[in-house]
Amino acid sequence: MINAPSNFKIKSFQFAFNGLTEAFRTQANFKVHIVASILVIAGGMFFNITSIEWAIVLLAIGMVTAAECFNTALEYLTNLVSPQHNVIAGKVKDLAAAGVLICSIISAAIGGIIFVPKIAELLKG
Repeated sequence: MINAPSNFKIKSFQFAFNGLTEAFRTQANFKVHIVASILVIAGGMFFNITSIEWAIVLLAIGMVTAAECFNTALEYLTNLVSPQHNVIAGKVKDLAAAGVLICSIISAAIGGIIFVPKIAELLKG
């Protein structure tokens, strides 16, 4: 096994954080996901959700934000290789966006399963 120099490992993290910065700076939907994530985390703290619920919530947050980053990367790559309108390039972008939508719907369902009963209980008094 080849050991990479430690500065290579640090550079890898820098590249990853550059990607996060790019997503946050340029993608409105990524910002929406981050705001939603902050609200969900605050809700988890307010309702004192269990460790298992935290794990599921954090997995859902990670799934959606990672999907949004993959979607953005595919959009950039598609625009690079096919700057002019192309039906197949459009399908690639649509499929990547569909992946984000699926992750978002599943995450919303997870949020509903975890938080709706707690909100209902709170409203009951």
